[in-house]
Amino acid sequence: MTRTSNSTALLAISMALAGCANPGKTPVLADAPLPALQVYAAGSLRGALTVIAGEYQARSGQKIAFTFGPSGLLRERIEKGEPAQLFASADTDHPQRLAARGGWQTASVFVRNGLCALTSERVVTTPATLLDTLLRPEVRVGASTPKSDPSGDYTWALFRKADGLRTGAYARLDAKTLKLAGGADSPKPPDGISAYGWLMDQGRADVFLTYCTNAVAAQKEVPRLKVVQVPPELQVAAAYGLTQRSGASPAASAFAQALLAAPAQAVFQRFGFAPP
Repeated sequence: MTRTSNSTALLAISMALAGCANPGKTPVLADAPLPALQVYAAGSLRGALTVIAGEYQARSGQKIAFTFGPSGLLRERIEKGEPAQLFASADTDHPQRLAARGGWQTASVFVRNGLCALTSERVVTTPATLLDTLLRPEVRVGASTPKSDPSGDYTWALFRKADGLRTGAYARLDAKTLKLAGGADSPKPPDGISAYGWLMDQGRADVFLTYCTNAVAAQKEVPRLKVVQVPPELQVAAAYGLTQRSGASPAASAFAQALLAAPAQAVFQRFGFAPP
């Protein structure tokens, strides 16, 4: 018998003995890594969720794989079969639509946001004069695309409130507002840059109505931009809904619970979100 055949025989004997010592079990050399949890989330959550997921993975070993985008477009992708296990939307309507179709749980609110006006340096306005500024014919107003992006839905809800303060305001704002973000065909900014700061930097609008968290982040990227608070009589509260696929892995439930826990809520608040 050759040296090679001797080695082969010894290997076979060792494997057989291992099998006898652990009948019915396959030898495992090392623990397999946990599969990544697929989480689809509104783009406005990117900064906060990235920090939260990093801290969560360090504690638990569970990797989180995010897909960020406008909530309405993400819902459509999930409906077409994409493998999300958790869906964190910038509203409660899109998660509830998934639940109504079956296969997803009832949504719960996990954070809140509000609308702000992001303005160019050439626009001089205050919360008290914001509606007058928006109605000025020469002021170009930008917003996200309704139905595809809840930020757009909230903006048009603001326009309806404006109509109660100024007759005809809704029709004027509806006609003039440019749908610049959040749609399937909206222009895409370079990687690592927010759409809102980029669009304003490109001069696409004079005032952009978006989430306050987005406006603050955009101003950090483009410091000459200004953030103006929407007055209470026009403000529209944005409730963010979280839903889980029925039958999802225990990792999905664990991360969903972690998002409501104090450490994650503290991160959300650092990024400008309000508690549920």
